[in-house]
Amino acid sequence: MSTPGSPRGVLFDVDGTLIDSSYLHTVAWWHAFNQKGWDVPMSRIHRLIGMGSEQLIDELLPADRDRDQDASIGDAHGSLFSVHWPGLKPTRGAVELLRRCAEEGLAVVLASSSNAAEVAAMRTALDVDDVLTAVTTATDAEHSKPEPDIFAAALEAGGLRPEETVVVGDARWDVVAARRLGVDTVGLGSGGISEAELREAGAVEYYADPQALLEAFDGSPLARRAA
Repeated sequence: MSTPGSPRGVLFDVDGTLIDSSYLHTVAWWHAFNQKGWDVPMSRIHRLIGMGSEQLIDELLPADRDRDQDASIGDAHGSLFSVHWPGLKPTRGAVELLRRCAEEGLAVVLASSSNAAEVAAMRTALDVDDVLTAVTTATDAEHSKPEPDIFAAALEAGGLRPEETVVVGDARWDVVAARRLGVDTVGLGSGGISEAELREAGAVEYYADPQALLEAFDGSPLARRAA
């Protein structure tokens, strides 16, 4: 149950949720795999965006591969994705949704598994640092999604309790990670993952993108946390 006076908040995944980058990551991974001689279909890559790099590579490449390549594949993805940093754009309604959450008295925490440089580029695109309570990056988590470490770090950074918090994310890995901490997740379609898949993973609600969530805010789990 809610504790009177205790902080309530929202943990936002960033890539694909607040920044329109899921397909940019897909293409960057596709090129990175190709550079090392691996032919991995984009359709397989896209469904795993949001998962940590090590887990993503494990899912897509044979178990008996030469794992000495893994780090260089991850580095190549990072370099290829960085080309897009100057052109990164928020998803529809993302900025307005973040500001609405803050106006409603919710602590707003960005919970990203990306490295600090990528998160800095995304924060520049969002330009909402004035409403953020905290920001977490890959350095704050020992293990990446679907492990819950990044959300656990975000809860601590925001001074939040699981029962007083909701996660907003676009990938099934957001939902899985949040559930392991007992945090409800609102799923968004802005990363290209279907409502059926997000609900099947355990999302309590689904909206097409941040704009759709903003328009339905008063009846959403976010409003119930703010109440």
